[in-house]
Amino acid sequence: MNFNIINALITRKSNQHKLAKNLVITTPNGIIEERFVKIGGIDQWITIRGEDRQNPVLFFVHGGPGSTYSIFTPLLRSWERHFTIVQWDQRGAGKTFRKNGKAGSGILTFERLTRDGIELAEFLREHLGQEKIILVGSSVGSITGTTMVKWRPDLFSAYVGTDQSTGPGALELSYQLTLDWLRAAGNTKGVKAVEKLGAQRAHPTPKGLTQLHQWTIKANPTIPDMIMDIMLPAMLTSPDHTIGDLRDIMKGMNFSNDQLFQELLTIDLRQLGMRFEVPFFIFQGDTDAINPTALAKAYFDELEAPHKEFVLIKQAGHLAAFARPEQFLNELLQRVRLLAIEQSTSAK
Repeated sequence: MNFNIINALITRKSNQHKLAKNLVITTPNGIIEERFVKIGGIDQWITIRGEDRQNPVLFFVHGGPGSTYSIFTPLLRSWERHFTIVQWDQRGAGKTFRKNGKAGSGILTFERLTRDGIELAEFLREHLGQEKIILVGSSVGSITGTTMVKWRPDLFSAYVGTDQSTGPGALELSYQLTLDWLRAAGNTKGVKAVEKLGAQRAHPTPKGLTQLHQWTIKANPTIPDMIMDIMLPAMLTSPDHTIGDLRDIMKGMNFSNDQLFQELLTIDLRQLGMRFEVPFFIFQGDTDAINPTALAKAYFDELEAPHKEFVLIKQAGHLAAFARPEQFLNELLQRVRLLAIEQSTSAK
């Protein structure tokens, strides 16, 4: 077992207590809300946190499928000085899945998630009294996020894609990058395992793709392991999640992946059209091999937007915002925050 996980288990209670103290917001105009709201006909869990309600709203659309990012709230504490951060446990994910179960979640599609996200954005705009909000779409959530800003640009001051999905070619390039890294490291066991998985990639299965991604994560020791170094420690130390919540996160991920897997294999964001009406940013880990950086850059180069920027998050693979949260925040402050304030002001 990874040392970070062992340490997180041993020190779980004390870490939760320390993180809970750090998450307290005492500023006069601060906001902390944790609750269900009715979205798409079902109760869906959101958290809203920030030190000043007048700051720009930054709405996260998580990846997975079904991998709630509310576990990462402690990592984003410094962001809350500059933004009001909204985390959303999507239909089929986290506390929303725990509340509704399989039967109450209905049939998951990316269109359904997009419509839920737009409805939530409309609620946030009214609830927080801001004309436009910043949308961040991460990993699989970048599919939903890109579609949201395409369909309803009037709601958003800017879009930031990270771990950006694009569509065709990702699996093939991810496979090749994984093999290259394993060969460079002299990992013959890994090479054989990945080549065996590669023989099945014309007809991938959820289990096979998960196994490939596990090898991808292990293959390059120079970047953070998104499971062992980022996700599991965050899950085990989150002061807002019980062990029961963590079990339901895993159940929700399995449920969401089963429902969305086939659609995920055929998604091509270029079919949305390549002209966007909002400022469009991609902040990509410089060595992301799950959603390969080269494909994200190729997609970015083709799209048109009123303003666009592509930024590499250094020494980061997948989940770049949580692997390097301070570097990511600095890029948001330098490139997005003032632009978003100007957009929101001009919209009033």
